[in-house]
Amino acid sequence: MSDPHLAEVISERRQLINLAYRLLGSLAEAEDVTQETYTRWYALSDRQRDAVKNPGAWMTTVASRICLDLLGSARARREHYVGDWIPEPVPGGWLDGSAPADPADRVTLDESVSMAFLVVLDSMTPAERVSFVLHDIFRYTFAEIADVVGRTPAACRQLASHARRRIDTSRDHSSAEREDLVRSFKQAWETHDIEALVGLLDPQAIATADGGGLALAFLEPISGAEQIAGAWMEIAARAPAVTLRECEVNGQPGLVGQVDGATVSVYAFDVADGRITRIWAVRNPEKLRPWTA
Repeated sequence: MSDPHLAEVISERRQLINLAYRLLGSLAEAEDVTQETYTRWYALSDRQRDAVKNPGAWMTTVASRICLDLLGSARARREHYVGDWIPEPVPGGWLDGSAPADPADRVTLDESVSMAFLVVLDSMTPAERVSFVLHDIFRYTFAEIADVVGRTPAACRQLASHARRRIDTSRDHSSAEREDLVRSFKQAWETHDIEALVGLLDPQAIATADGGGLALAFLEPISGAEQIAGAWMEIAARAPAVTLRECEVNGQPGLVGQVDGATVSVYAFDVADGRITRIWAVRNPEKLRPWTA
């Protein structure tokens, strides 16, 4: 039997992927949530579907609730995760003009999917994250959010406000500045110029890696420009066959490391005052599937 809402619900797929990725920090899980949302829609009877006044809003509510449940269990799962957990990076396109299989068709790349933004989101409680993302990014009312979170609109407003205070909106860096810093970092790394690397890094910079126990990666964050530069020299010495390429990582200039054309690592950066302040190195092969398709 045909679904009179078919065109409308199919058109919601991009919105659901975008929402779930921001809530979970995982493209794979976002796709699973979206599939589960559609499964629940088609589990409704024809009469139940006809009674839904706004199928898109219904699907967003269902997807948000699924994400809320997953966020609640994620903290327990990560207690057994090997090393630090970093959100799954998504590719935006190679800066040299070629293009990998690109989930940007499903994840709109803007500041709200930058690695720095997602890491802050990940530090929030599940209710804070859902309230903030739904209100500040997807413009849902607190009355609508209350129906998702199971709290009053006033409580959801407070949750979003508390989450908002964690977001640093004071920095404004041009894409050109970020690209220049990342390009200079790549050149210094390739030429083993440790002094140049130190000069590009903020003295208090932090580097975090995620191998998930499936790829070699340092287990604890590295702090300090000299310490990070030294670690990257060791990486260069141990992996001479790796080719570095500039690309967009979550909508920001970044790097990928490839061996024989296969991506083995993705590097995201954050900058402030003309220096690199954070490096996130994702090595877990399960998080690099969009980069190797």
